[in-house]
Amino acid sequence: MKLGKYQHYKGKTYDIIGVARHSETLEELVVYRALYNIEEYGDNSLWVRPKTMFQETVLIDGKEVLRFTPINN
Repeated sequence: MKLGKYQHYKGKTYDIIGVARHSETLEELVVYRALYNIEEYGDNSLWVRPKTMFQETVLIDGKEVLRFTPINN
C-alpha cells in the first residue's frame, strides 16, 4: 500500500501514514490521519480501518467507486 494523500469517496482528504497489524488477529490495518478538523475529535485525528475495507469499492448512484482514491502519490 502506497503512503500519502487519499480522497474518500465523500470528498474529505486523508494522509495514509502506515499499515499496522492487529496484535491478536494479525489483520492488516491502515493507519491514516484526517486532514481536516472533526469537531468531536479535533484537527488531524488518527484513524484505523482494515486494509481490505480501505481498498474496497462502494456503490454510489449505481456506480462502483473506490472508497479511497490516491491523490498525486
